[in-house]
Amino acid sequence: MSNDEITNLLSIILVSMIGILALLVIVYIVIVMKTKKANQKETNKDKLSKSIKSSNMTKEKQEYNKQSIYTFMDFDKIEDNMIIRKNNRRFLMVIECQGVNYDLMSGLEKNGVEQGFIQFLNTLRYPIQLYIQTRTVNLEAGLIKYKDKISEIRDRLSKKQMELYRKQEMGYSQEEINRAILEVTRERNLYEYGLDIVNTTEKMSLNKNILRKHYYVIIEYVPEDITNLATEEISSMAFSELYTKAQTIINSLNVCGINSKVLDSEELAELLYVAYNRDESETYDLNKAINARYDELYLTAPNVLSKRMKEINKKIEEDANKLANEAVMEVMAETQEAQRVKQKEAEMDELIKEMAKIVLKENEMYIGKDVAKKANEKIDNKKARKSNKKTIKEKEVRNEKE
Repeated sequence: MSNDEITNLLSIILVSMIGILALLVIVYIVIVMKTKKANQKETNKDKLSKSIKSSNMTKEKQEYNKQSIYTFMDFDKIEDNMIIRKNNRRFLMVIECQGVNYDLMSGLEKNGVEQGFIQFLNTLRYPIQLYIQTRTVNLEAGLIKYKDKISEIRDRLSKKQMELYRKQEMGYSQEEINRAILEVTRERNLYEYGLDIVNTTEKMSLNKNILRKHYYVIIEYVPEDITNLATEEISSMAFSELYTKAQTIINSLNVCGINSKVLDSEELAELLYVAYNRDESETYDLNKAINARYDELYLTAPNVLSKRMKEINKKIEEDANKLANEAVMEVMAETQEAQRVKQKEAEMDELIKEMAKIVLKENEMYIGKDVAKKANEKIDNKKARKSNKKTIKEKEVRNEKE
């Protein structure tokens, strides 16, 4: 191969290598450009997402206002035993119905309930809604009432015990004392029975699975033309219309043996409170929330020392009543025991003679009937002589006093 051919071949190889190098440079530049674009897009996305999040947060902060709460709760207010919605454009009235135990009824009673319910459905000329609300039975209010009643019974028992003690000391007749003892026994039995009920009810209240179903019928009124009417006129018209419908439903359900009533404003508030606070309402009912003044923006707590003093005075009163009752019971027991001893001492001679007669009767077969009979006569004569002596002595004492 000549030198020219070798030179041409090398030049071709060099040109091809330069072309390949140029192509690689172009590919590298393209890849770098694409990477930069992708990074820029991701950066823009992050900025956009952050801006969206910040805007959403600001929106959420702005959305938590009074109007949004009303929108969430889907009613405006409770007034005149009605739930008012949609800015005085929809009015609701709720009827609470007492359930009947259909399974425990006889065939005739079931038939009567069915016919009455058919009659109720046939009388409907407007839509209704049936609502069932399950609540946990709260026994706390009942326990408080029971404890108040037991306190009253305890006070009555203390007064009757003191009255009995006074009658015994002042020497009332045995009939009056027995009557007072009967009253004390009755009050004591009632007090012990009440304590037993409270203890049993407190144990039952620990069971959170005691449930009760509440049944409601909801009726609605939507005024048609309210352009030329004031708010008070619309509310009055809605109340008249809903109350008439409610009374018709109550009378129709009464045929089925179902007692029902229209819920007032406070009961409507409790119904909605339980509906919106399922878990909290079991332990913290509406009355507690109102008494805690959660609906007020500013409140002041009473002085701690004043509260402490009030509790101490209450504790002193309770312990004083308890101590007085215990002291009266001890004194009464001692007095009754002393009276029994005194009565037995007064009747000792009679008891001796009666016991002697019993002994004679038991040994009659050994000493003979005649001997036993004469011994009984002697015992009776001694008894008569002693009673005569006692009567004479009492007369002498009376004469000396006169």
